Amino acid sequence: MTISTMRTLVRRDLKDEDAQNYRWTNDEIDRAITRALEDLSHAIPREMKSTVATTNGSAIIDISGVSGIANLISIDKVEFPVDETTAQFRRFTLYQSTIALIDGYTGNGGNCYVYWSSLHTLDSQTCTVPARFLSLLATGAAAYATMAQAQYHSDRANTGGENVDRDYALWGKEWMHQFQNGLQLHGRRARVRQAKLYVDDKQENL
Repeated sequence: MTISTMRTLVRRDLKDEDAQNYRWTNDEIDRAITRALEDLSHAIPREMKSTVATTNGSAIIDISGVSGIANLISIDKVEFPVDETTAQFRRFTLYQSTIALIDGYTGNGGNCYVYWSSLHTLDSQTCTVPARFLSLLATGAAAYATMAQAQYHSDRANTGGENVDRDYALWGKEWMHQFQNGLQLHGRRARVRQAKLYVDDKQENL
């Protein structure tokens, strides 16, 4: 999947496939994809794990050199020391690109594992969105593209019919409703809630 392929999927959903009479420019479709991709990333982020060296005697861990850290959404867990029989996750604080271990823990010069959430990438070469969510992304992009058209036509004398702005608005709201429902169904909060329910159910059955 590339941005060009996603653009084609969005146009297909919008019934805007006549290249000689596009209702949306490529730039408009791409902006809509970007907005939907950001929404999807926050609900269903790219899950990352990076190995970072600690400093002996210091509680500070510098993550500024981690590949892709500019796309950081959140630091989720810090494991130190690593590869124990039972994973050792430490409490921490985060300020800009600096993690600080708390509760008296300091590094020993060895590695720690940093688990973090990242924005997804979708460009001419790379797509990090899982295949099962690509249709959902296209729906979100269609929603943003349609709502932008509604705003455009509401600010101008209509040439597409008396109710064209209202029609675009209704269409866009329906797309957005589907998109947001999908994010809620598959998003991180839903997965955490489902996991908690599973754990609670096991405890009740003990």
